[in-house]
Amino acid sequence: MFQSKSLESLVAELKKLPGIGTKSAVRIAFHILRTPADEVRLLARDLAAVKEKVRLCSVCGNYTEAETCELCEDPRRDTSTICVVEQPSDIHVVESTGVFRGTYHVLHGVLSPLEGVRPEALRIGELVERCRNDGVSEVVLATNPTVEGDATAYYIAEALRKLDVTVSRIARGVPVGGELEFADQLTLARALNGRRELE
Repeated sequence: MFQSKSLESLVAELKKLPGIGTKSAVRIAFHILRTPADEVRLLARDLAAVKEKVRLCSVCGNYTEAETCELCEDPRRDTSTICVVEQPSDIHVVESTGVFRGTYHVLHGVLSPLEGVRPEALRIGELVERCRNDGVSEVVLATNPTVEGDATAYYIAEALRKLDVTVSRIARGVPVGGELEFADQLTLARALNGRRELE
């Protein structure tokens, strides 16, 4: 494809990144070639540092460079409420709302028998232990509204059923600014089933 094996190798590696196809990989590779060498070295240094320094929080499973992440260390957080998410990136989405003041638990995936992802591969056991030992009163399940996300939420709810913990699921429905005529049937059905009284 190219007259340079190094360039071909870079494009091949970039294509392994999520959401990066051949065209995007080629554009990024050519951008890197046009970028000053010092900036490319900084990028390479930061990529290496992330792999060397970043680890999982021993409490919630978020990414951190310390034993526990800043959210788990924050004394202003309500430790009696845990929001369960699929990936660390989901924490940033929930935090951006400014509404949730509890703590988090990252599963690092969802149940997917077809892909061989069973409960043992996720951090469900650690969640149960936190609920059993840390005075947790509510678990908010914020897995994605997919078949796998729903199955994972159901499995977690069953795993916590014997504990004195309220298990809730984030509401789903028509997005703000959306129009009913463009909503799919499943989304609209969930919105109707999840309706609540106006305050």
